Amino acid sequence: MAKINFHILSLFPKMFDGVLTSSMISRAIKNDLVSIAVIDIRDYTEDKHSTTDDYQFGGGAGMVMSIQPIDNCISQLKKQRDYDEIIYLTPDGKTLN
Repeated sequence: MAKINFHILSLFPKMFDGVLTSSMISRAIKNDLVSIAVIDIRDYTEDKHSTTDDYQFGGGAGMVMSIQPIDNCISQLKKQRDYDEIIYLTPDGKTLN
């Protein structure tokens, strides 16, 4: 079975520590079936405050994330290796009530 590699981009990379070290995923990692790298998107910002928020477009409540650090991160990762797929989780679905 081929090893599966994942890169997870997050503003909160420490949030994944428990799952990656104390679950079935940790056994898959130890058995070299899966590799998971959690990457802090703030490392790819271009300002001294590591800003990831952007202005809202179209109104409404909530926060908007700037595309700049995400694009910088993905561009850097693509330079390091070839990806079969890149999956983006976005908030553009129906509101859950």
